[in-house]
Amino acid sequence: MLGAPSPLRDELVELSKRTLVNHCLQLQPETENLLELAGDPQRLHTAGTATSLRDLARRWKTLDEEIKSLNRQIAELVRAAAPALLELKSVGIELAAQFLFTSGDNADRIRSEAAFAKLCGVAPQPASSGRTAGRHRLSRGGDQAANSSLYIVTIARMRHHQPTRDYVERRSAEGLSKREIIRCLKRYIAREIYTHLPRPADPEATDQLHAAA
Repeated sequence: MLGAPSPLRDELVELSKRTLVNHCLQLQPETENLLELAGDPQRLHTAGTATSLRDLARRWKTLDEEIKSLNRQIAELVRAAAPALLELKSVGIELAAQFLFTSGDNADRIRSEAAFAKLCGVAPQPASSGRTAGRHRLSRGGDQAANSSLYIVTIARMRHHQPTRDYVERRSAEGLSKREIIRCLKRYIAREIYTHLPRPADPEATDQLHAAA
């Protein structure tokens, strides 16, 4: 759009995304046969840009509808597989789907909540040195997508969940850094997530888990 003729660019530049798409869908090039304008570069530029923007808007609209349809199906699968997971604070459809995917793809490795924490890369490991003692860091291994999902839940709760805010304030007063507090919260949330996952021992739940993944 930056290369569009000034009148057309000025017409579109301040529109919001969806308004822009809908506006571009209504664009009417001077002619569909651009060869007719070959002798007039300015009119050719305007008509060619309008045609391109209209076609791009049509593609965007089609893909947007496909995404919405897929998201609805994912939401239905997640609700069927793990309704309890969605009741947890700050765990929405996309995050719940990631936890289900991680669990369903590694069902044989998850035998306890500690194993799930390790798989998610939030199992604490000693990080003491000659000058420090009792310090820990999170594991660098595991499923990074699940680790990222835990981080998103943690940050959301730190901002909007009063019990979590109280915990942060208390641990800060005890001298823990923000990074250490996040590490503790991610480990706690991993434990909470694990207890609300479908149990692989249940054949029906296992089928739902793999279907959602």
